[in-house]
Amino acid sequence: MTPPDLIHISRALISVSCKIGLTEFALALSQMGVEILSTGGSCKKIADAGIPVVDVAKITGFPEMMDGRIKTLHPSIHGGLLARRDKDDHIAAMNEYGISQIDLLVVDLYPFEISQSHGADYDESVENIDIGGQAMIRAASKNHEFVTVIVDVDDYGLLLDEMYAHNGSTRMALRRKLAAIAYGRTAAYDAAISLWLTRETGEIFPRRFTLSGFAPRMLRYGENPHQEAAFYHTAEKRFGVSNAEQIQGKKLSYNNLNDTAAAFELVAELESPGIVIIKHANPCGVAVANLLSEAWDAALASDPISAFGGIVAANRKIDFATATKIATIFVEVVIAPYFDPRALEVLIGKKNLRLLKTGGMPDPTSSGLIINNLSGGLLVQSRDAGKVNQDKLKVVTNRYPSEAEIRDLLLAFRVCKHAKSNAIVYVKDGSTAAIGAGQTSRVDAAKIAALKAKDIAELAGRAEPRTLGSVVASDAFLPFVDTLITVAEAGATAIIQPGGSVRDKEIIAAANERNLAMVLTGMRHLLH
Repeated sequence: MTPPDLIHISRALISVSCKIGLTEFALALSQMGVEILSTGGSCKKIADAGIPVVDVAKITGFPEMMDGRIKTLHPSIHGGLLARRDKDDHIAAMNEYGISQIDLLVVDLYPFEISQSHGADYDESVENIDIGGQAMIRAASKNHEFVTVIVDVDDYGLLLDEMYAHNGSTRMALRRKLAAIAYGRTAAYDAAISLWLTRETGEIFPRRFTLSGFAPRMLRYGENPHQEAAFYHTAEKRFGVSNAEQIQGKKLSYNNLNDTAAAFELVAELESPGIVIIKHANPCGVAVANLLSEAWDAALASDPISAFGGIVAANRKIDFATATKIATIFVEVVIAPYFDPRALEVLIGKKNLRLLKTGGMPDPTSSGLIINNLSGGLLVQSRDAGKVNQDKLKVVTNRYPSEAEIRDLLLAFRVCKHAKSNAIVYVKDGSTAAIGAGQTSRVDAAKIAALKAKDIAELAGRAEPRTLGSVVASDAFLPFVDTLITVAEAGATAIIQPGGSVRDKEIIAAANERNLAMVLTGMRHLLH
Protein backbone atom coordinates (compact mmCIF):
# COMPACT_ATOMS: atom_id res chain seq x y z
CA MET A 1 0.00 0.00 0.00
CA THR A 2 1.32 3.41 -0.97
CA PRO A 3 1.36 5.86 1.98
CA PRO A 4 -0.88 8.88 1.53
CA ASP A 5 0.73 12.13 0.41
CA LEU A 6 -0.97 14.20 3.13
CA ILE A 7 -0.52 13.18 6.78
CA HIS A 8 -2.50 15.09 9.39
CA ILE A 9 -0.55 16.16 12.48
CA SER A 10 -2.58 15.36 15.57
CA ARG A 11 0.17 14.71 18.10
CA ALA A 12 3.62 16.29 18.50
CA LEU A 13 6.60 15.68 20.77
CA ILE A 14 8.77 18.72 21.46
CA SER A 15 12.12 18.53 23.29
CA VAL A 16 14.59 21.30 22.47
CA SER A 17 17.68 22.87 24.00
CA CYS A 18 17.25 26.14 22.07
CA LYS A 19 14.06 27.77 23.31
CA ILE A 20 14.00 30.61 20.75
CA GLY A 21 10.52 30.85 19.25
CA LEU A 22 9.33 27.81 21.22
CA THR A 23 6.22 29.25 22.85
CA GLU A 24 5.03 30.94 19.64
CA PHE A 25 5.53 27.70 17.73
CA ALA A 26 3.81 25.57 20.37
CA LEU A 27 0.89 28.02 20.55
CA ALA A 28 0.41 27.84 16.77
CA LEU A 29 0.34 24.03 16.93
CA SER A 30 -2.09 24.04 19.85
CA GLN A 31 -4.42 26.42 18.06
CA MET A 32 -4.53 23.93 15.17
CA GLY A 33 -5.65 21.21 17.58
CA VAL A 34 -2.31 19.44 17.95
CA GLU A 35 -1.73 17.61 21.25
CA ILE A 36 1.74 18.47 22.54
CA LEU A 37 4.02 16.14 24.50
CA SER A 38 7.21 17.53 25.95
CA THR A 39 10.11 17.03 28.35
CA GLY A 40 12.05 18.94 31.00
CA GLY A 41 12.69 22.61 30.34
CA SER A 42 10.70 22.59 27.10
CA CYS A 43 7.64 21.26 28.91
CA LYS A 44 7.97 23.88 31.65
CA LYS A 45 8.36 26.77 29.19
CA ILE A 46 5.32 25.68 27.18
CA ALA A 47 3.22 25.17 30.34
CA ASP A 48 4.31 28.52 31.79
CA ALA A 49 2.98 30.17 28.66
CA GLY A 50 -0.45 28.69 29.38
CA ILE A 51 -0.32 26.25 26.47
CA PRO A 52 -1.72 22.73 27.07
CA VAL A 53 1.14 20.23 27.25
CA VAL A 54 1.61 16.66 28.50
CA ASP A 55 4.82 15.65 30.26
CA VAL A 56 6.40 12.63 28.57
CA ALA A 57 6.80 11.04 32.00
CA LYS A 58 3.00 10.58 32.10
CA ILE A 59 3.17 8.66 28.82
CA THR A 60 6.10 6.42 29.70
CA GLY A 61 5.20 5.92 33.37
CA PHE A 62 8.80 6.74 34.31
CA PRO A 63 10.22 10.05 35.56
CA GLU A 64 13.36 11.59 34.08
CA MET A 65 16.31 9.91 35.77
CA MET A 66 20.09 9.65 35.76
CA ASP A 67 20.53 13.42 35.28
CA GLY A 68 18.13 13.40 32.36
CA ARG A 69 19.91 10.62 30.48
CA ILE A 70 16.74 8.52 30.60
CA LYS A 71 13.45 10.15 29.64
CA THR A 72 12.37 9.28 26.07
CA LEU A 73 14.05 5.88 25.56
CA HIS A 74 10.78 3.95 25.90
CA PRO A 75 8.47 1.89 23.61
CA SER A 76 5.62 4.35 24.19
CA ILE A 77 7.74 7.01 22.49
CA HIS A 78 9.65 5.04 19.89
CA GLY A 79 6.64 2.91 19.04
CA GLY A 80 4.66 6.08 18.38
CA LEU A 81 7.43 7.35 16.07
CA LEU A 82 8.28 4.13 14.24
CA ALA A 83 4.88 2.51 13.73
CA ARG A 84 3.75 2.37 10.11
CA ARG A 85 0.14 3.39 9.78
CA ASP A 86 -0.35 1.16 6.72
CA LYS A 87 0.62 -2.11 8.41
CA ASP A 88 -2.02 -4.03 10.35
CA ASP A 89 0.49 -5.72 12.66
CA HIS A 90 1.98 -2.34 13.62
CA ILE A 91 -1.47 -0.97 14.40
CA ALA A 92 -2.32 -4.11 16.37
CA ALA A 93 0.84 -3.79 18.46
CA MET A 94 0.03 -0.14 19.20
CA ASN A 95 -3.45 -1.06 20.32
CA GLU A 96 -2.25 -4.00 22.43
CA TYR A 97 0.34 -1.98 24.33
CA GLY A 98 -1.49 1.33 24.49
CA ILE A 99 0.90 3.21 22.19
CA SER A 100 -0.39 6.35 20.50
CA GLN A 101 1.12 7.60 17.25
CA ILE A 102 3.35 10.68 17.17
CA ASP A 103 3.00 12.64 13.94
CA LEU A 104 5.54 15.40 14.57
CA LEU A 105 8.90 15.32 16.33
CA VAL A 106 10.73 18.56 17.20
CA VAL A 107 14.20 17.91 18.67
CA ASP A 108 17.41 19.93 18.30
CA LEU A 109 19.94 17.89 20.38
CA TYR A 110 22.13 18.94 23.29
CA PRO A 111 24.52 21.74 22.24
CA PHE A 112 27.68 19.64 21.96
CA GLU A 113 29.34 21.85 19.32
CA ILE A 114 28.61 25.00 21.32
CA SER A 115 30.10 23.42 24.44
CA GLN A 116 33.30 22.76 22.45
CA SER A 117 33.54 26.33 21.26
CA HIS A 118 33.28 27.44 24.90
CA GLY A 119 36.18 25.22 25.91
CA ALA A 120 34.22 22.52 27.74
CA ASP A 121 36.31 20.03 29.69
CA TYR A 122 36.05 16.28 29.21
CA ASP A 123 33.20 15.66 31.69
CA GLU A 124 31.11 18.56 30.41
CA SER A 125 31.65 17.43 26.84
CA VAL A 126 30.43 13.91 27.64
CA GLU A 127 27.29 15.25 29.35
CA ASN A 128 26.53 17.29 26.21
CA ILE A 129 26.34 14.15 24.06
CA ASP A 130 22.66 13.60 23.28
CA ILE A 131 21.38 10.00 23.19
CA GLY A 132 17.60 10.11 23.40
CA GLY A 133 17.33 12.98 20.95
CA GLN A 134 19.51 11.23 18.40
CA ALA A 135 17.48 8.04 18.72
CA MET A 136 14.16 9.87 18.26
CA ILE A 137 15.38 11.88 15.28
CA ARG A 138 16.59 8.76 13.52
CA ALA A 139 13.34 6.94 14.29
CA ALA A 140 11.15 9.77 13.00
CA SER A 141 13.33 10.27 9.94
CA LYS A 142 13.21 6.59 9.04
CA ASN A 143 9.41 6.72 9.27
CA HIS A 144 9.11 10.00 7.34
CA GLU A 145 6.36 8.55 5.18
CA PHE A 146 4.13 9.13 8.23
CA VAL A 147 6.12 11.37 10.62
CA THR A 148 7.36 14.93 10.20
CA VAL A 149 10.66 15.78 11.91
CA ILE A 150 12.10 19.22 12.74
CA VAL A 151 15.68 19.62 14.02
CA ASP A 152 16.20 23.36 13.51
CA VAL A 153 14.32 26.40 14.76
CA ASP A 154 14.74 27.91 11.28
CA ASP A 155 12.23 25.36 9.96
CA TYR A 156 9.39 26.24 12.36
CA GLY A 157 7.94 28.73 9.90
CA LEU A 158 8.28 26.32 6.99
CA LEU A 159 6.27 23.68 8.85
CA LEU A 160 3.57 26.06 10.02
CA ASP A 161 3.11 27.46 6.50
CA GLU A 162 2.71 23.91 5.23
CA MET A 163 0.14 23.05 7.89
CA TYR A 164 -1.84 26.25 7.30
CA ALA A 165 -1.90 25.53 3.58
CA HIS A 166 -3.06 21.92 4.01
CA ASN A 167 -5.46 22.06 6.96
CA GLY A 168 -2.97 20.81 9.52
CA SER A 169 -1.29 18.24 7.27
CA THR A 170 2.13 17.90 5.63
CA ARG A 171 3.00 16.56 2.19
CA MET A 172 5.38 13.71 1.49
CA ALA A 173 7.77 16.06 -0.34
CA LEU A 174 8.25 18.20 2.76
CA ARG A 175 8.54 15.22 5.11
CA ARG A 176 11.23 13.72 2.89
CA LYS A 177 13.09 17.03 2.73
CA LEU A 178 12.96 17.46 6.51
CA ALA A 179 14.11 13.87 7.05
CA ALA A 180 17.15 14.53 4.85
CA ILE A 181 17.92 17.64 6.92
CA ALA A 182 17.54 15.59 10.10
CA TYR A 183 19.92 12.85 8.96
CA GLY A 184 22.40 15.55 7.98
CA ARG A 185 22.14 16.96 11.48
CA THR A 186 22.71 13.63 13.22
CA ALA A 187 25.64 12.85 10.92
CA ALA A 188 27.24 16.22 11.66
CA TYR A 189 26.63 15.76 15.37
CA ASP A 190 28.29 12.36 15.43
CA ALA A 191 31.16 13.70 13.30
CA ALA A 192 31.83 16.46 15.82
CA ILE A 193 31.83 13.99 18.70
CA SER A 194 34.09 11.57 16.83
CA LEU A 195 36.60 14.31 15.99
CA TRP A 196 36.65 15.57 19.60
CA LEU A 197 37.06 12.10 21.10
CA THR A 198 39.77 11.20 18.57
CA ARG A 199 41.75 14.28 19.57
CA GLU A 200 41.26 13.41 23.23
CA THR A 201 43.11 10.15 22.53
CA GLY A 202 46.03 12.09 21.03
CA GLU A 203 45.33 11.07 17.43
CA ILE A 204 44.95 13.42 14.46
CA PHE A 205 43.42 11.14 11.86
CA PRO A 206 40.53 8.88 12.92
CA ARG A 207 39.86 5.50 11.33
CA ARG A 208 36.79 6.94 9.63
CA PHE A 209 36.99 10.60 8.58
CA THR A 210 33.76 12.55 8.22
CA LEU A 211 33.14 16.11 7.08
CA SER A 212 30.55 18.32 8.70
CA GLY A 213 29.32 21.71 7.51
CA PHE A 214 26.25 23.77 8.35
CA ALA A 215 24.37 26.95 7.41
CA PRO A 216 25.10 26.68 3.67
CA ARG A 217 25.34 29.93 1.74
CA MET A 218 24.41 29.31 -1.87
CA LEU A 219 26.76 31.06 -4.28
CA ARG A 220 25.93 32.33 -7.77
CA TYR A 221 28.31 29.74 -9.19
CA GLY A 222 31.68 28.13 -8.59
CA GLU A 223 35.00 29.02 -10.19
CA ASN A 224 33.13 29.27 -13.50
CA PRO A 225 29.48 30.04 -14.33
CA HIS A 226 28.69 26.45 -15.36
CA GLN A 227 29.69 25.13 -11.90
CA GLU A 228 27.37 25.12 -8.87
CA ALA A 229 28.74 26.10 -5.47
CA ALA A 230 27.90 26.70 -1.81
CA PHE A 231 29.85 27.83 1.24
CA TYR A 232 29.44 25.82 4.46
CA HIS A 233 30.48 26.87 7.94
CA THR A 234 32.34 24.46 10.20
CA ALA A 235 32.72 24.27 13.96
CA GLU A 236 36.30 25.63 13.77
CA LYS A 237 36.57 28.97 15.54
CA ARG A 238 39.03 30.92 13.42
CA PHE A 239 38.95 34.59 12.46
CA GLY A 240 38.46 34.94 8.73
CA VAL A 241 35.90 34.96 5.95
CA SER A 242 33.60 32.41 7.57
CA ASN A 243 32.75 34.56 10.60
CA ALA A 244 33.45 38.02 9.18
CA GLU A 245 30.82 40.73 9.18
CA GLN A 246 30.21 41.95 5.65
CA ILE A 247 29.74 45.68 6.06
CA GLN A 248 28.80 46.37 2.46
CA GLY A 249 29.02 45.13 -1.09
CA LYS A 250 27.64 42.37 -3.28
CA LYS A 251 27.59 38.77 -2.13
CA LEU A 252 30.97 37.09 -2.11
CA SER A 253 31.61 34.68 -4.95
CA TYR A 254 33.44 31.35 -4.81
CA ASN A 255 36.61 32.99 -6.10
CA ASN A 256 36.21 35.97 -3.74
CA LEU A 257 35.99 33.65 -0.74
CA ASN A 258 38.98 31.58 -1.80
CA ASP A 259 41.17 34.60 -2.56
CA THR A 260 40.13 36.53 0.54
CA ALA A 261 40.93 33.59 2.80
CA ALA A 262 44.37 33.31 1.16
CA ALA A 263 45.04 37.02 1.69
CA PHE A 264 43.98 37.03 5.33
CA GLU A 265 46.01 33.93 6.23
CA LEU A 266 49.13 35.51 4.73
CA VAL A 267 48.70 38.91 6.38
CA ALA A 268 48.29 37.13 9.74
CA GLU A 269 51.91 35.94 9.37
CA LEU A 270 53.22 39.54 9.51
CA GLU A 271 54.14 40.97 12.92
CA SER A 272 54.45 44.62 11.82
CA PRO A 273 51.60 46.62 10.28
CA GLY A 274 51.16 44.86 6.96
CA ILE A 275 49.19 44.82 3.74
CA VAL A 276 48.69 41.88 1.39
CA ILE A 277 47.25 42.12 -2.11
CA ILE A 278 46.13 38.83 -3.64
CA LYS A 279 45.15 37.98 -7.20
CA HIS A 280 43.84 34.52 -8.06
CA ALA A 281 44.97 33.12 -4.69
CA ASN A 282 48.56 34.28 -5.24
CA PRO A 283 50.20 37.27 -3.54
CA CYS A 284 51.09 40.07 -5.94
CA GLY A 285 52.06 42.67 -3.32
CA VAL A 286 53.11 42.29 0.33
CA ALA A 287 54.67 44.90 2.59
CA VAL A 288 55.27 45.81 6.22
CA ALA A 289 55.99 49.29 7.59
CA ASN A 290 55.64 51.46 10.66
CA LEU A 291 52.32 52.79 9.33
CA LEU A 292 49.63 50.80 7.53
CA SER A 293 49.34 53.50 4.86
CA GLU A 294 53.07 53.16 4.12
CA ALA A 295 52.66 49.38 3.85
CA TRP A 296 49.87 49.95 1.32
CA ASP A 297 52.09 52.18 -0.83
CA ALA A 298 54.86 49.59 -0.87
CA ALA A 299 52.55 46.62 -1.50
CA LEU A 300 50.85 48.38 -4.39
CA ALA A 301 54.19 49.40 -5.90
CA SER A 302 55.22 45.74 -5.98
CA ASP A 303 52.81 45.01 -8.84
CA PRO A 304 50.23 47.75 -9.53
CA ILE A 305 49.02 45.99 -12.68
CA SER A 306 48.05 42.74 -10.93
CA ALA A 307 46.62 44.65 -7.96
CA PHE A 308 43.75 45.91 -10.13
CA GLY A 309 40.67 43.88 -9.19
CA GLY A 310 42.54 42.14 -6.40
CA ILE A 311 41.85 41.36 -2.75
CA VAL A 312 43.33 43.54 0.02
CA ALA A 313 44.01 42.26 3.53
CA ALA A 314 45.35 44.21 6.51
CA ASN A 315 46.50 42.98 9.91
CA ARG A 316 45.63 46.22 11.71
CA LYS A 317 42.60 48.47 11.92
CA ILE A 318 42.30 50.28 8.60
CA ASP A 319 42.64 54.00 9.23
CA PHE A 320 41.54 57.02 7.22
CA ALA A 321 44.88 57.50 5.46
CA THR A 322 45.05 53.88 4.31
CA ALA A 323 41.40 53.82 3.24
CA THR A 324 41.88 56.96 1.16
CA LYS A 325 44.72 55.32 -0.74
CA ILE A 326 42.90 52.00 -1.24
CA ALA A 327 39.95 53.92 -2.66
CA THR A 328 42.07 55.24 -5.55
CA ILE A 329 42.06 51.88 -7.36
CA PHE A 330 39.52 49.15 -8.06
CA VAL A 331 39.71 46.17 -5.72
CA GLU A 332 37.11 43.47 -5.12
CA VAL A 333 37.38 42.94 -1.35
CA VAL A 334 39.01 44.58 1.66
CA ILE A 335 39.31 42.43 4.79
CA ALA A 336 40.66 43.63 8.12
CA PRO A 337 40.13 43.02 11.83
CA TYR A 338 38.59 46.50 12.23
CA PHE A 339 37.86 49.72 10.36
CA ASP A 340 38.14 53.26 11.67
CA PRO A 341 34.76 55.08 11.30
CA ARG A 342 36.33 57.70 9.02
CA ALA A 343 37.90 54.96 6.94
CA LEU A 344 34.49 53.37 6.48
CA GLU A 345 33.06 56.65 5.25
CA VAL A 346 35.65 56.63 2.49
CA LEU A 347 35.36 52.97 1.50
CA ILE A 348 31.56 52.79 1.67
CA GLY A 349 31.56 55.41 -1.07
CA LYS A 350 32.72 52.66 -3.45
CA LYS A 351 29.43 50.77 -3.77
CA ASN A 352 30.80 47.63 -5.41
CA LEU A 353 33.59 47.19 -2.86
CA ARG A 354 33.01 44.35 -0.40
CA LEU A 355 34.15 45.18 3.13
CA LEU A 356 34.75 42.41 5.68
CA LYS A 357 35.43 43.00 9.37
CA THR A 358 36.69 39.92 11.24
CA GLY A 359 37.14 41.24 14.80
CA GLY A 360 40.53 39.53 15.13
CA MET A 361 43.37 37.77 13.37
CA PRO A 362 43.80 34.01 12.83
CA ASP A 363 46.66 32.34 14.67
CA PRO A 364 49.06 31.14 11.92
CA THR A 365 50.61 28.61 14.31
CA SER A 366 47.33 26.96 15.32
CA SER A 367 46.46 23.42 14.30
CA GLY A 368 43.77 22.46 11.83
CA LEU A 369 43.16 20.25 8.82
CA ILE A 370 43.31 20.96 5.10
CA ILE A 371 41.12 18.71 2.96
CA ASN A 372 41.15 18.05 -0.78
CA ASN A 373 38.66 15.84 -2.57
CA LEU A 374 40.18 13.28 -4.93
CA SER A 375 38.32 10.76 -7.05
CA GLY A 376 37.17 8.15 -4.57
CA GLY A 377 38.86 9.66 -1.56
CA LEU A 378 39.86 12.56 0.65
CA LEU A 379 43.39 13.90 0.94
CA VAL A 380 43.83 15.28 4.46
CA GLN A 381 46.80 17.05 6.04
CA SER A 382 47.48 19.35 8.96
CA ARG A 383 47.60 23.10 8.28
CA ASP A 384 51.06 24.44 7.40
CA ALA A 385 51.74 26.09 10.76
CA GLY A 386 55.50 25.98 10.32
CA LYS A 387 57.36 29.20 11.02
CA VAL A 388 61.04 30.01 10.62
CA ASN A 389 62.60 32.57 12.96
CA GLN A 390 66.06 34.09 12.90
CA ASP A 391 67.43 31.63 15.46
CA LYS A 392 66.55 28.73 13.14
CA LEU A 393 68.53 30.07 10.17
CA LYS A 394 71.75 28.31 9.16
CA VAL A 395 74.24 30.49 7.29
CA VAL A 396 76.17 28.33 4.81
CA THR A 397 78.11 30.94 2.78
CA ASN A 398 81.25 32.93 3.46
CA ARG A 399 79.26 36.13 3.75
CA TYR A 400 76.76 36.53 6.57
CA PRO A 401 73.58 38.44 5.78
CA SER A 402 73.12 41.84 7.39
CA GLU A 403 70.35 42.46 9.91
CA ALA A 404 68.36 44.27 7.21
CA GLU A 405 68.80 41.33 4.86
CA ILE A 406 67.71 38.88 7.54
CA ARG A 407 64.49 40.84 8.12
CA ASP A 408 63.77 40.79 4.40
CA LEU A 409 64.73 37.12 4.07
CA LEU A 410 62.26 36.11 6.77
CA LEU A 411 59.51 38.18 5.13
CA ALA A 412 60.28 36.68 1.73
CA PHE A 413 60.11 33.15 3.10
CA ARG A 414 56.74 33.81 4.76
CA VAL A 415 55.36 35.17 1.50
CA CYS A 416 56.73 32.10 -0.29
CA LYS A 417 54.71 29.92 2.06
CA HIS A 418 51.51 31.42 0.62
CA ALA A 419 52.51 31.52 -3.07
CA LYS A 420 51.68 28.59 -5.33
CA SER A 421 54.64 26.33 -6.05
CA ASN A 422 57.09 26.57 -7.60
CA ALA A 423 57.55 29.97 -6.00
CA ILE A 424 60.35 32.53 -5.93
CA VAL A 425 59.88 35.78 -3.99
CA TYR A 426 62.14 38.86 -4.14
CA VAL A 427 61.88 41.30 -1.21
CA LYS A 428 63.53 44.67 -0.63
CA ASP A 429 63.15 47.05 2.31
CA GLY A 430 60.13 45.28 3.81
CA SER A 431 58.10 44.79 0.64
CA THR A 432 57.95 42.36 -2.24
CA ALA A 433 59.97 43.43 -5.25
CA ALA A 434 58.77 40.60 -7.51
CA ILE A 435 56.95 37.28 -7.21
CA GLY A 436 57.11 34.27 -9.48
CA ALA A 437 54.50 31.67 -8.54
CA GLY A 438 52.85 28.53 -9.86
CA GLN A 439 55.58 27.58 -12.33
CA THR A 440 56.57 24.11 -13.42
CA SER A 441 60.24 24.89 -12.89
CA ARG A 442 61.92 26.96 -10.21
CA VAL A 443 64.22 28.78 -12.61
CA ASP A 444 61.21 29.88 -14.67
CA ALA A 445 59.65 31.32 -11.50
CA ALA A 446 62.85 33.28 -10.86
CA LYS A 447 63.04 34.54 -14.46
CA ILE A 448 59.38 35.55 -14.67
CA ALA A 449 59.59 37.47 -11.42
CA ALA A 450 62.71 39.32 -12.57
CA LEU A 451 61.13 40.20 -15.92
CA LYS A 452 58.00 41.50 -14.20
CA ALA A 453 60.16 43.65 -11.92
CA LYS A 454 61.75 45.25 -15.00
CA ASP A 455 58.36 45.94 -16.55
CA ILE A 456 57.07 47.49 -13.31
CA ALA A 457 60.19 49.69 -13.06
CA GLU A 458 59.65 50.99 -16.58
CA LEU A 459 55.99 51.66 -15.83
CA ALA A 460 56.95 53.61 -12.72
CA GLY A 461 59.70 55.52 -14.52
CA ARG A 462 62.48 54.01 -12.43
CA ALA A 463 65.89 53.37 -13.96
CA GLU A 464 66.36 50.06 -12.17
CA PRO A 465 64.08 47.24 -11.05
CA ARG A 466 63.62 46.72 -7.32
CA THR A 467 65.20 43.28 -7.59
CA LEU A 468 68.52 45.13 -7.56
CA GLY A 469 69.73 44.89 -3.97
CA SER A 470 66.87 42.56 -2.99
CA VAL A 471 66.86 39.23 -1.18
CA VAL A 472 65.21 36.08 -2.51
CA ALA A 473 63.23 33.20 -1.02
CA SER A 474 62.56 29.81 -2.57
CA ASP A 475 59.75 27.66 -1.15
CA ALA A 476 61.77 24.47 -1.70
CA PHE A 477 65.43 23.61 -2.26
CA LEU A 478 67.28 24.74 -5.38
CA PRO A 479 67.69 21.63 -7.55
CA PHE A 480 70.23 23.27 -9.86
CA VAL A 481 72.56 26.24 -9.83
CA ASP A 482 70.58 27.94 -12.64
CA THR A 483 68.05 29.48 -10.24
CA LEU A 484 70.80 30.99 -8.10
CA ILE A 485 72.50 32.43 -11.19
CA THR A 486 69.19 33.93 -12.33
CA VAL A 487 68.47 35.71 -9.05
CA ALA A 488 72.07 36.92 -8.80
CA GLU A 489 71.83 38.42 -12.30
CA ALA A 490 68.57 40.10 -11.23
CA GLY A 491 70.54 41.86 -8.49
CA ALA A 492 69.78 39.79 -5.39
CA THR A 493 72.33 39.88 -2.57
CA ALA A 494 71.04 37.08 -0.33
CA ILE A 495 68.88 33.98 -0.60
CA ILE A 496 66.86 31.86 1.81
CA GLN A 497 65.88 28.31 0.95
CA PRO A 498 65.23 24.99 2.76
CA GLY A 499 68.34 23.20 1.50
CA GLY A 500 68.56 19.45 1.09
CA SER A 501 69.44 19.18 -2.59
CA VAL A 502 72.14 16.73 -3.70
CA ARG A 503 73.74 19.79 -5.32
CA ASP A 504 73.77 21.95 -2.19
CA LYS A 505 77.59 22.15 -2.18
CA GLU A 506 77.64 23.24 -5.82
CA ILE A 507 74.95 25.87 -5.18
CA ILE A 508 76.70 27.19 -2.06
CA ALA A 509 79.94 27.48 -4.03
CA ALA A 510 78.15 29.47 -6.74
CA ALA A 511 76.75 31.78 -4.08
CA ASN A 512 80.23 32.35 -2.65
CA GLU A 513 81.60 33.12 -6.13
CA ARG A 514 78.99 35.89 -6.43
CA ASN A 515 79.35 37.12 -2.84
CA LEU A 516 75.76 36.16 -2.03
CA ALA A 517 74.74 35.33 1.50
CA MET A 518 72.72 32.13 1.80
CA VAL A 519 70.75 30.78 4.73
CA LEU A 520 69.03 27.42 5.00
CA THR A 521 65.80 26.85 6.92
CA GLY A 522 65.46 23.06 6.92
CA MET A 523 61.75 23.61 6.29
CA ARG A 524 59.99 23.82 2.94
CA HIS A 525 56.62 25.39 2.13
CA LEU A 526 55.21 23.81 -1.03
CA LEU A 527 51.67 24.96 -1.83
CA HIS A 528 49.69 23.32 -4.62
